[in-house]
Formats: sequence, structure tokens, C-alpha cells
Amino acid sequence: MDSTELYHTKQQFTLGAYKALTQQSLPDEASSDYIPSVLYKARSYIALGEPKSALEIVPEGTENVALKAVSSLARFVGASDSVESEAALEELRDLSVEIEGDDAEGSERDKDLVRVLAGTAFARAGEVEEALETLGSETEDLEGVALIVQIYLSINRPDLAKKQFDRSKRWAEDDLLLQLVESTIGLVTGKDNYSNTSSFYTEQLGNPSLTSPHLLTARGVTRILRGEIQEAKSDLEESLQQQKGDEEAEAAYVVSAGLGAVKKAEAEELWSKFAGQHPSHPLVQDVNEKAELFEQYSSAFIIPPAAATVSA
Repeated sequence: MDSTELYHTKQQFTLGAYKALTQQSLPDEASSDYIPSVLYKARSYIALGEPKSALEIVPEGTENVALKAVSSLARFVGASDSVESEAALEELRDLSVEIEGDDAEGSERDKDLVRVLAGTAFARAGEVEEALETLGSETEDLEGVALIVQIYLSINRPDLAKKQFDRSKRWAEDDLLLQLVESTIGLVTGKDNYSNTSSFYTEQLGNPSLTSPHLLTARGVTRILRGEIQEAKSDLEESLQQQKGDEEAEAAYVVSAGLGAVKKAEAEELWSKFAGQHPSHPLVQDVNEKAELFEQYSSAFIIPPAAATVSA
């Protein structure tokens, strides 16, 4: 059973309180909480886009498979070219094979985490089938299920995502992560006007010991989908105050602005700034693609001449 401190750390990580976790001190190296705490802290740095900081806290020369995997994921995220990226992916492939043997150093929990970290890298690299194969469709690791659900949702297969969730309910406890998975599926499918998703985020944000801009962004997106534009704007502004420069919060804020949260001129200025700073963001790429299609089709459309007026 996890200690109280480690349980709290896990809850914070699940709810996206990454910045708070990076500011926590690590326990003594002799503590049973040490390796799990390093893993949560390193993963939080990676989630914040700070892979170098993640590498700095992993003990040098470690043989623990989960620590080696989180280092490989950090190197993949921080890779400056395709050679470095592929080298990190190969490290994760090797670790995925290593944990199937009897001599791998690490608990079953560590081995499950290797699959999650490797699956994360493969999914980010666009290797969806490899990610799903690594995680295993029958896994009873809830983090693995959560990642499988995310992958299915990313390829527009909410039916398969729900199938994984329903399967996990047969063996998983009423875990916070399980509730988060259900809320994420609800956010994508719009079930019951996003009521369950909205309630979940609001409940978690009511925790006075938790500071999570990630949750604020998620509720802001939910409120946009529910048509609560001004309320969404408020959530997203607070999120950006807590974590300046967060790309997803900025994207959602731009959307809320375009839907009437601010004046039209300000909304256009926000869009221009966001598109210039984040040209590879999916929102920017999608809008640019649609603009090109509009130009293509409109240029091919021939306006017929006005009908001549026939005098009586």
C-alpha cells in the first residue's frame, strides 16, 4: 500500500498538478517512496515541456527499468533531430522487451509503467499500432487503460475507448483515474450535454489543496462546448495566470474569444498572435487547411451573369 505522501503525489499527477509536483522535495533515497516520487516528478517535468530537468533528477547509472524508461521518454521529447528521436524510441523498444524477462530490475508496477512510457512515446511519434501493441488490449494497469483510451479518442474511435473503459470497470476500484477516463470520454462524445464531465472537473477544482491549470483548461473547454462562453473565458484566464504560455490553454482562450468572449478586433488580434507563435498547433493547421480549401473552391466558382431585364 502507498504511503499517505505518495498517494497524494499520485492524485496530484492524475489531476495535472505538474508544476506543484516539480516544486516538491524528493524523499530520502533509502525510502520506499523515493523511486516512485522521482518518476512522478520526472514525468511532471516532461508534461511541462522541460525534459532536461527530468533527466537531471534521475539517478545516474540506475538499473531500474522504469527510471531508464522515463529517461528515454525525456530524451525523445527533447530530441533536436530525427536521429536522437529514433535512438530514444529504440531504447524504449529494448526496455519493452527486457521487462518480459525474469531478470529485469523493477517491480510489476515499474514494468507496467515502462509500457505506459513507451506507449506514450510511440503514440507521440505517430506509431499508433505499436503503442497499442505495447500497452496490450487486455492490460489491467489503469494507467495503461487511460493511455489506450486517449489513443482511441485521438483517432476518432470513441466506441473503442468506451469499450476499454467498460472493461476496466469490471476489475478496477473506483479510482480517481477511472473517473478521469470517464470524464475524458464524455468530453469527446458530449454525453448528457457534458454534465458528468463538467461536474467532475468542478468537484476536483473545489479541492483547496490542489492547484491545477490543466483542470481549469479542461473545464474551460467543457464550458465552451456547453455554450458557457464567458464562464469558459474566466477559467482559461485563471489557467493562464497559473501557468503562463500554456499552449492548450491559449488555444482554448482563442476559441472562446472567437465565439464572442471579447470584442471582434481583440479576437482577431489574439488569433493572429497565436497562429504566429504556434504554427504547428492542430487548431492553426486545421483553420489554415480549411482556408485553403475555401480559396480553392471559391476560385473555381463562376458567378453567372445577371439576367437581363426584359422590358414590357
